[in-house]
Amino acid sequence: MDIGWYLAVSALIFTIGAAGVLTRRSPLVILLCLELMLNAANLALIAFARMHGNHDGQIFAIVVLVVAACEVTVGLGVIVAMHRRRLPIDVDEMQELQG
Repeated sequence: MDIGWYLAVSALIFTIGAAGVLTRRSPLVILLCLELMLNAANLALIAFARMHGNHDGQIFAIVVLVVAACEVTVGLGVIVAMHRRRLPIDVDEMQELQG
């Protein structure tokens, strides 16, 4: 299979994720869309690594997956803490995190 197909799917997934981040108000949906964007980047990294015949892109994709897992853990912790304090969970109404 040609690398162009992998990159086209990666670009499509990244576009869907970016549109979700820009249009949604729920922090959970925003986190899911960020995960879509990171997975699209991982797909492109693995496609380029396969094209060049080395494993550098695959190793970097694993590092990105670890960072994404940490990001989700922290994000869900913040959302649960906000829910327990009865703060508004709508992204546009958040006032607590502004400095």
